[in-house]
Amino acid sequence: MTLPEIHLIGISLEQKTTNQNNQSTRDIGELWQKFVDENVLYRVTDRLSNDIYAVYYDFEGDHARRFSYFVGAKVEPATLPPKGLQSLKIPVQKYQKFLAKGKMPMCIGETWREIWKSGIKRAFGFDFEVLDERSHNWQNAELDIFVSVP
Repeated sequence: MTLPEIHLIGISLEQKTTNQNNQSTRDIGELWQKFVDENVLYRVTDRLSNDIYAVYYDFEGDHARRFSYFVGAKVEPATLPPKGLQSLKIPVQKYQKFLAKGKMPMCIGETWREIWKSGIKRAFGFDFEVLDERSHNWQNAELDIFVSVP
């Protein structure tokens, strides 16, 4: 499937992370804690919904290499970020969509491991997860993962 450009406002890691030695698990966990502690979702007053986008981008190669990570909310293209927040634009891309189901956040990691083993040809563009109303029950969550493909 091809998705249109998506504009987000939120926060990102200060430096790239890696999946080596579980570094990304620690870094991403800390960023999510900051997202919650600082009420980032509700600071994006012009958000189009309460859906949260978690974006993996700026890859230095495959999934084993360094990448950037961003968490935020969808906004109209011309929206400026409030002080202390950043913007990110996901370009038009082709995606393969996956469904993560189960206990959060473990179901996300499990689904990514399945994606890595699946052998699908990846573009390593902008990959993202969408946490919507289906992901509110952390004991039995569902969320979509969009993986960029050529």
